[in-house]
Amino acid sequence: MTKLSIEADKFKINGRYTYSGRVFEGKPVGGLLFNVRAVQAIFDDENPDTRQCWLYPDMNEWNPDRITEEFITALPAWKNQGILAFTVNLQGGMPIVQTELSQPWINSAFRSDGSLKPAYLSRTREVLAAADELGMAVIVGLYYFGQDEQLEDEKAVIVGVKNAVGWLLETKYENIIVEINNECDVPAYEHEILKPGRVHELIRRAKNLTTEGRRLLVSTSFSGGKLPTEEVMEEADLILVHGNHQMPDSIKQLVKKIRRTGVYRNQPKPIVFNEDGTDTRNLDAAFEVYTSWGYYDQGKNNYKDGFQSPPVNWEINTKAKQKFFSRVAEITGQTNRRNLKSHQS
Repeated sequence: MTKLSIEADKFKINGRYTYSGRVFEGKPVGGLLFNVRAVQAIFDDENPDTRQCWLYPDMNEWNPDRITEEFITALPAWKNQGILAFTVNLQGGMPIVQTELSQPWINSAFRSDGSLKPAYLSRTREVLAAADELGMAVIVGLYYFGQDEQLEDEKAVIVGVKNAVGWLLETKYENIIVEINNECDVPAYEHEILKPGRVHELIRRAKNLTTEGRRLLVSTSFSGGKLPTEEVMEEADLILVHGNHQMPDSIKQLVKKIRRTGVYRNQPKPIVFNEDGTDTRNLDAAFEVYTSWGYYDQGKNNYKDGFQSPPVNWEINTKAKQKFFSRVAEITGQTNRRNLKSHQS
């Protein structure tokens, strides 16, 4: 069983700091959590008018089980390159580039009343089990601004949090971080309780849910370059931020702003970029200020590029992917370990 925990601003897996003892270019690596945005690992579309957008080229049909199975198959290679976490979302993410304001597909593990759909839970359980076996953590997002309208009202949103977190606890996996919603500050959210002024209420509710005295780590994320509210930083177990459209200096400045707040000084906790882009200069900037960083690669719905536009090819098969994974392997020391194993064989 893989158990993820937090000690001050550092992550531990099974009681040991991640990348324990590793130092790269004079800077500590231990306690960080390099990650990948893989929100579509459990993707489906219940809208018959848009379902044809996701056809696999070699079978001319969409298959939600295949996207999960191929994701799980790819995970060992990710882990071997130093990746210790990834983000999935029960409502996915933007599956076609630049469609933020129009998302007619129906990709949601929630029914309108906040109850859960068994098929989504089955695929999620498979992902959790695979990560657990590999010693990886999973950031499980609940809501996404392109799909939160699938829930009929605020009561349904609250019920959805209770049901989803309760189900995650029932799985007994301890490698989970709950992300209440992706980029809570995006104006497209339909429900006030999912917006910055009130989302900390849902974080608190999720933290109060327990099974046998155990609860899950909980947070929410903000859009590229945005400083989280003090209420969120105080309530959350870790601080999730995004680096989309930011330059390296902006990445470092955002982290410094967070650390200068009274909330953070009173209670240091991990800062994690779980979405940015493909530019490894931002990875390096985050690492320079001891912050975890997450790769986001949208793709082109062509079963080759990226990790977010179905049908997704989860392999490390493009130059952008290779550059990111190689850099993480270099920072975390996986390159040397692979070379050593190859030499010994």
